[in-house]
Order: sequence, then C-alpha cells, then structure tokens
Amino acid sequence: MGACLALCSLASCASCLCGSAPCLLCGCCPSTYNSTVTRLIFSFFLLLGTLVSVIMILPGMEEQLQKIPGFCKGSSSIPGVENHVNCNIIVGYKSVYRVCFAMACFFFIFSLIMARVRSSKDPRAALQNGYAFWFFKFLILVGITVGAFFIPDGTFSTVWFYFGVLGSFVFIIIQLILLIDFAHNWNKTWLENAEEGNRNCWFAGLLSFTFIHYTLAFAAVVLFYLYYTQPDACIEHKVFISLNLIFSIIISIISVLPQVQEVQPQSGLLQASLISLYTMYVTWSAMTNNPDRKCNPSLLSLVSNTTSSLAPTTSPGQVQWWDAQGIVGLVIFFFCTLYASIRSSSNTQVNKLMQTADATGAEGGLCQAVDNEEDGVTYSYSFFHFCLFLASLYIMMTLTNWYQPNTTSQVMLSTMPAVWVKISSSWLGLALYLWTLVAPLILTNRDFS
Repeated sequence: MGACLALCSLASCASCLCGSAPCLLCGCCPSTYNSTVTRLIFSFFLLLGTLVSVIMILPGMEEQLQKIPGFCKGSSSIPGVENHVNCNIIVGYKSVYRVCFAMACFFFIFSLIMARVRSSKDPRAALQNGYAFWFFKFLILVGITVGAFFIPDGTFSTVWFYFGVLGSFVFIIIQLILLIDFAHNWNKTWLENAEEGNRNCWFAGLLSFTFIHYTLAFAAVVLFYLYYTQPDACIEHKVFISLNLIFSIIISIISVLPQVQEVQPQSGLLQASLISLYTMYVTWSAMTNNPDRKCNPSLLSLVSNTTSSLAPTTSPGQVQWWDAQGIVGLVIFFFCTLYASIRSSSNTQVNKLMQTADATGAEGGLCQAVDNEEDGVTYSYSFFHFCLFLASLYIMMTLTNWYQPNTTSQVMLSTMPAVWVKISSSWLGLALYLWTLVAPLILTNRDFS
C-alpha cells in the first residue's frame, strides 16, 4: 500500500513541474504532506539523471558522444599502447562522470542554500517546496549537465573519481542506516499486527523472511568461497568473507540477548538477518573490484592489466556493460531513495542519524500538498540534499564499476583501493548497527525510546 501511495504521489508531482497547484492528477490520490511531495520530486530528478547515465553507457552511444570536444582524441584505438581498451568504450564512462558531476553540483548547491532552515516560514523554504520554482530548478539541472560536457578532460575524471570513492563510502553507510530503519518499522508493524489478532500468521511471516535472509546470506558465503577464492591464493578474499560471516553471527546473537531485548523489545533477528544479507552484498561488490582475475572471475573485460597472465581474454572492443552486482546495487539504491523520500519512522536513533522527525499520516480526502512544517521542518533540507549529493557519486561509481580512469592511457583500471573502501564501509556499517543495539545498555542515562 505504501509503495502504491508513493508512486501515485510521484505521478502527481510530475504533473506539477510545468504548472502550479492544484495538480492535474490530484483527484485520484490521497492527500500528502508538502515535505513528502518535495522529497519525491527531488528523488525523481536523481532517478532521471540515473536513467540518462545508463543511456550514456549503452552500446551505440559512443559515436554520438565522441562528437563532444575533448572526450576522445585520435582514432578509435590508442596506438602504441598494448592491452588498452578501445576509446569508443571509455567515452561512455566519461559521460557518466559528467552527468553525475552535474547532479552532484546541483544537490550540493541546494544543500548549502538550505542550511539551517527551521520551518516553512523561512523564505528559502519556498525555494525548496514552492511549485513555481520546479520548472526553473529543472532547467538549472539541465544547464549544469550540458555545461559539464564541455569540461576539458585533463585530470577531471581522475580527480572526480576520488570524490566518488569518498562519497560512495558514506552513502553505503547511509543505505545501511535506511535498511536498519526499514527493518525496524517492518518488525514493529508486524508485531503490532500479531498483537491485534492472527498471531500465528504474522509470526510465521516474520520467521519466514528471517529464514530467507539468512539462507541467502549463507548461500552467498558458500558461493564466495567457491568462486572468489583459491586454495593457494586470494588471502584477502578469505579474510573478508570469514570476518563478515563472523561479524554477522555476532550481531545476530547480540540482537536477541535478554539484556538487549529488555531495553529494545522490538529488536530481533529480522533486522540482523537483513543487515547480514546486505553485508554479504557489499562483500561481493568489493571482491568484484579485485584486479587479480584469478580471484575475480567476474572481472569485466574493460579492465586493463599490464600483466599478461591477468589480462582479460576478451578483445578490447568487447565490453560487458552490466554485471550482476551492479544491477543489484541499482535496485538497492532505488529502494533506499524511494524509502528515504516517504519514510515516517518512530526509531529515535535513526531519526537522529538521518536528522528527521517523527511523522504521522496526512488527513483529507483529496490530494493536496499539506504544509506540515510551519512550526518546524520534519527533515533537514540541507542533509537531504547532501544525501542526494552522495547518491549521485554512488551512482557514478556503480555504473562505472568503481574502475579508476587513467588519463595517460585512456583506460579504466580496477584497483585494490576500491576493494578496501567497500569492505571498510561494511565493517563500519556493522559497527554502527551493533552500536544501536548496545547503546541503551552503555548510556543508561539517555532516552533511546
């Protein structure tokens, strides 16, 4: 039901981009809050930019993109350089960098403009929520995007790569926080439904999903050992898999300890199982960036290695544009972006981390954007835009498979630093979830309800 309302609200918001309230499609939708509508539209901007970025790396686009000055010099291949990819290929990845650069700039500017907005009475709140400004905000985003394509190549891609790595590291943590919040609300809602009636059904549902999450996580561990390790090599992978398996078991045990249950009765294995599964995804994503093909059978043909034994066997002109972990990453990103736009959480710890306030449902029969922020904003405008800024960087890194551009040879390199960034983010995320479990036991003088 929540997803249907979200999609309905998004469709309603899209119709308002070129007009003012009331919206043309409002008659079919329930009323909603102004804060929710605004977040949905900005998220729509981000998803639209993501779609454009995906189009940029589709086969057949390279001929059009090469017409842009500074993208690719010389012929379709680079003479004098062995084992380097075709320049027709690299141009798509450079385009993704520029589209995501434009989105990042757009959201970062808004993050600065909206700093310390306390209520809708602030004049800047009209720029955030006002219907009259949406068309102009869209034009600004388009203008920045067009301008980004005329940035001279030089070291732009290399420098922006490091911004992408840092931003993606933080965004992975934010995704984990959103998943913790989602699992908390999920568990709370189903437990409340079980108390109202049909206990066996609701408890069976919770148990089933918990079992599915743990089964998938355990299956992932087995597959990782089979395909991403070797008996006499890949020591890093063995350490990553083993540690994250052990950490997942630890947080699962702690989540059901009597001491934890006493202060957090709604904490349980459902949340721990979902976090464990997400941790295994991040582990998988990290291992797919290992430049050693012996330890990484899913290494894309775009990677260029100087060592012939590690070089891809496919021809430089053939590219596998999509890999499984990238697709899964986009699905998780879409879910988290939508959830961040419509979330209404009672989890105090998560609300503090995400700088949001508790919210209730909107009232009214017809669709209308109800201003619920006259006394105070329900979320930090600045932090929300900063999250979208980080999401833009995460999309850039996901669509380019975290490959590092090399300006001297016009290739994309898979590097170990990308592996360590992802793995360290998984460890930090697990530590953060562990803290949400034990914090009430350690800081007994603080209210975590």
